[in-house]
Amino acid sequence: MTDKMTTSGTLKEWLLTDTPGSAFQAASGRAYLGILEFLKNRLAVIGLLIIVALILIAIFAPLIAPFDPILTNLSQRLQPFSAEHIFGTDELGRDIFSRVVWGSRLTLYVIGLVAIIAAPVGIVVGTVAGYFGGFIDTVLMRITDIFLAFPKLILALAFVAALGPGIENAIIAIAITSWPPYARISRGETITIRNSDFIRAIQLQGAGPIRIIIKHIMPLCLSSLIVRVTLDMAGIIITAAGLGFLGLGAQPPSPEWGAMTSSGRAYILDHWWLITMPGMAIFIVSLAFNLLGDGLREVLDPKSDD
Repeated sequence: MTDKMTTSGTLKEWLLTDTPGSAFQAASGRAYLGILEFLKNRLAVIGLLIIVALILIAIFAPLIAPFDPILTNLSQRLQPFSAEHIFGTDELGRDIFSRVVWGSRLTLYVIGLVAIIAAPVGIVVGTVAGYFGGFIDTVLMRITDIFLAFPKLILALAFVAALGPGIENAIIAIAITSWPPYARISRGETITIRNSDFIRAIQLQGAGPIRIIIKHIMPLCLSSLIVRVTLDMAGIIITAAGLGFLGLGAQPPSPEWGAMTSSGRAYILDHWWLITMPGMAIFIVSLAFNLLGDGLREVLDPKSDD
């Protein structure tokens, strides 16, 4: 036991040494301090645990869900909570718990693809505009302003109306409306970085603009971008649920949480669980991403502390 404690203490001292012997040691030390700081925020840890649970539920949905999420059974329609149907059944006799569990896959599918599409577009537009400035900056930022001038849900509705209803088109529409804030953040970070001494040293060594942006500026913008993307996940979930609620997102019989609340609104007075269960799922997951985002902001972007 003593040997293990000594080894652990030595590892900690090696990670936190004032004069790291390598870039790996320095990065490991920063990561260690970041994890310790994150773990101090209990709400952020709770948010992370909820998101991990969501991922596990989505992965093992076939094992967790006791019923087929799209199989109808009219003899069991509108059943309240019971040992067999712990969340009750909907107007077509489908098990709501099974549909909520399978709906976690659609939720992760939406937020994952939106993040993969919107974040790279935003950081590219922002860093290019911030680095070059002038006419390029003006054109790119005016395009960004046009997108920011409209409420995200209204703009997403317009794009989905043009593309047609469906989960894929909803993802494209949400991604198109999500990149402008990322571009603004990246531009602000780039303007701060581009006149620094180390960038000028790299320019003197002959590095071109593309290399400087990709290898030196973008990595420095990632911490702020990760925080913003995490905080935006809640908005993405709500926007996707809103499109599903309006019939423009995932189409029946897909077990999408927004579509489930839409189909259950006609029965809300007498059979409240139809809309409450998927609504609670949306609320809990959105809250979890907000809590996680706040925790990451304290660790990755300490300048934002009040």
